[in-house]
Amino acid sequence: MSRSMIQAAVTMGQLQQKLDIIGNNLANSNTSGYKTRNAEFSSLLMQQINNLDEKHTSVPRMTPEGIRSGSGAKLGAVTLDLTKGTLQTTERSLDAALLTDNHMFQVEMPTDEGTEVRYTRAGNFYLNPIGGNQLMLTDSNGAPVLGENGRIVLEDGFNGLTIAENGTIIVDREEGQSVEGRIGIVEAVRPRMLEASENNTFRLPADDELNLAADEIIREVAVDDVHIQTGALESSNVDMQKQMTDMLMVQRAYQFNGQSISLSDQMSGLVNQLRS
Repeated sequence: MSRSMIQAAVTMGQLQQKLDIIGNNLANSNTSGYKTRNAEFSSLLMQQINNLDEKHTSVPRMTPEGIRSGSGAKLGAVTLDLTKGTLQTTERSLDAALLTDNHMFQVEMPTDEGTEVRYTRAGNFYLNPIGGNQLMLTDSNGAPVLGENGRIVLEDGFNGLTIAENGTIIVDREEGQSVEGRIGIVEAVRPRMLEASENNTFRLPADDELNLAADEIIREVAVDDVHIQTGALESSNVDMQKQMTDMLMVQRAYQFNGQSISLSDQMSGLVNQLRS
């Protein structure tokens, strides 16, 4: 297989991954709290092929002599865009939308080793019974929402519930209103370090090559810095026009590389015929 065919084949495989990312963004354009994934490409190793000697070059040059042949491109990283999406009013007391970029809710997800804290922008919460006349605040998938002191558990038998702007949960009972918890909010200091996980959540990187501590990627937000709008949900921040444009560009690049493989194969066939 010729060098050009190898380069095109490698690049096509990486372009397919970007198409998958774009398709995932388009499929979640109506998912509450979904954040756009962006693919960043980087060039593979370049090889210098010297075909000129100094005696053949009469004019000084700034670039290296010969031909620099690349090995294709690869998917360098998948980054997250945590900017705030538009808000949709729902008038539901358990719906909460974060008004500050990079702020996130915390949920507890089960793993093979036990549980793990994940992060999300989706604020469509529910109250699920856990026995003993108690209710636990969970996300739409049943994962516990974490507060200042762990899971948020309320005693049943109240008349209403309100989530204040700073995340405080105010419960209306017969004897009056009382504060019975506060939703813990964290800030993604380095959002590029977060990894996308299932159920519209994010997690800390499993293998941190930079050896960063957890608080250097995620840190808690003070109560006075939390801004939540209740009775509303944050829409996804997927830009449909940009995603469609990117998809067309990737498809054209994929077709171009496919045609280059076909042309290289035809040229190899012609060369073989000449030799025979």
